[in-house]
Amino acid sequence: MAYYRKESHTVYDIKYHFVWITKYRYRVWRGDVALRLRELLRQGCDVHGIKILEGSIQLDHVHMLLSCSTNLSPSEIMQNLKGRSSKMLQEEYPNLKKKHWGQHMWGRGYLCGTIGAVDQEMIEEYIKNQGTEESYDNFTIGKE
Repeated sequence: MAYYRKESHTVYDIKYHFVWITKYRYRVWRGDVALRLRELLRQGCDVHGIKILEGSIQLDHVHMLLSCSTNLSPSEIMQNLKGRSSKMLQEEYPNLKKKHWGQHMWGRGYLCGTIGAVDQEMIEEYIKNQGTEESYDNFTIGKE
């Protein structure tokens, strides 16, 4: 069963799987630096009301499964997490700043996938059963 989150006028269950890499796939996430990155990602999520369901920091990339509010887009989430963590880590660890010249610690892109308790087939079947009159292709209009 889905775990629904609630806000003042919204009930939702939005989960994203994110994966992003270091610039040039440098293998820098080990020891104290990896622990600090984990702490910064947790803080960044807390600030924006994002719940971390799972997370993994590998030597050159990060995996996170996040439960997010409806008012945050995936691009905003990545901008916040990647931007803040890069800035803070380069300030705290000068050796990272040398290696990542131009203050670009993360690669430009990321993977974002959505997950949920309801799959596409279930939603399609639900929508099909809402009304059978006046159908046009795969978009139906129900009767009152």
